[in-house]
Amino acid sequence: MNKPKKVAILTAGGLAPCLSSAIGSLIERYTEIDPTIEIICYRSGYKGLLLGDSYEVTPEIRAKAGLLHRFGGSPIGNSRVKLTNVKDCVKRGLVQEGEDPQKVAADQLIKDGVDILHTIGGDDTNTAAADLAAFLARNNYGLTVIGLPKTVDNDVYPIKQSLGAWTAAEQGARYFANVVAENNANPRMLIVHEVMGRNCGWLTAATAQEYRKLLDRSEWLPAIGLDRNAFEVHAVFVPEMAIDLAAEAERLRTVMDTVDCVNIFVSEGAGVEAIVEEMQAKGQEVPRDAFGHIKLDAINPGKWFGEQFAAMIGAEKTLVQKSGYFARASAANIEDVRLIKSCADLAVECALRRESGVMGHDEDQNGVLRAIEFPRIKGGKPFNIDTDWFGQTLAEIGQTKGAKVEVSH
Repeated sequence: MNKPKKVAILTAGGLAPCLSSAIGSLIERYTEIDPTIEIICYRSGYKGLLLGDSYEVTPEIRAKAGLLHRFGGSPIGNSRVKLTNVKDCVKRGLVQEGEDPQKVAADQLIKDGVDILHTIGGDDTNTAAADLAAFLARNNYGLTVIGLPKTVDNDVYPIKQSLGAWTAAEQGARYFANVVAENNANPRMLIVHEVMGRNCGWLTAATAQEYRKLLDRSEWLPAIGLDRNAFEVHAVFVPEMAIDLAAEAERLRTVMDTVDCVNIFVSEGAGVEAIVEEMQAKGQEVPRDAFGHIKLDAINPGKWFGEQFAAMIGAEKTLVQKSGYFARASAANIEDVRLIKSCADLAVECALRRESGVMGHDEDQNGVLRAIEFPRIKGGKPFNIDTDWFGQTLAEIGQTKGAKVEVSH
């Protein structure tokens, strides 16, 4: 098959510390392989595709694409648009009444002369890409869709490691390293660190591990109050674990009585079932986004955990802090840049041979980096709480691991 003449790039969904670097990597690799291949970037994800709003990647941009590795966010913009949610697309003015957003998107790609579409996003983005790829194939549009897996949650089947997740854990640890000093601003302080992770606790667990590495590298002076025990992670709550509030409160009250503070790391998806149940019992509406996901920032799991524990452990003051926006907008770290570049290089190879799929280390194929078939991509992969490093973390902080994916209340 002939080489592509024009490729398009879009980023979508929430931010992750890989988007800017992934865009830069794709531009750099295409420029190395064949600078005659044109590149455009759709502004604000699928929104820009539907509206035909794009940037041209000029020779100046190609020459300086390496700058994108130094920045977080997405310079070309993101949005949350589901092409199969026709009602939402009409409501937002992205298509007209009676139009099919997938056809509008496909026709725009044809109008723009695009051969290859690179989508950089999480499970929602790549599900949308899969739907679009299937639509293009059914209707003989002759376009290839290639995805790169972005999500700080690290919860995409069957991908071993999603882009940006390592950096998000490292940055969340840095964030809490400052927040934790609030433990001496008030007697009997409870600090709740809410970490991103709707269905998967990997990021919360990894952030706790990275933070504890920072503690390992610090020197302490207990004689004047610089006691590691006061800066320690005292509990980690993730969606995959059962949480016996009464038992944990008893354990944490002992910690509070001993070091005058308690520090809890909690996934934003932990305890959601209990919170939703409470809201529905009160007749309150549970807010959801265009994809049908509960809006976690609206129901505020960290605040809920703080309220549950404060009275039971005798906290005088409760501080809830969320590291998500700090962590997800960071520039990619060295480990992630390596992963991003390897996935981007493969994406360009796949583009040259017109092979669609999502680039990632396939857990069902011995961890080989390959173009994973779109129908096999889905979100919601749970964190394996039996992994050795997480078990060691819990053992060292004295927490018992629950087995069920539910909250006792």
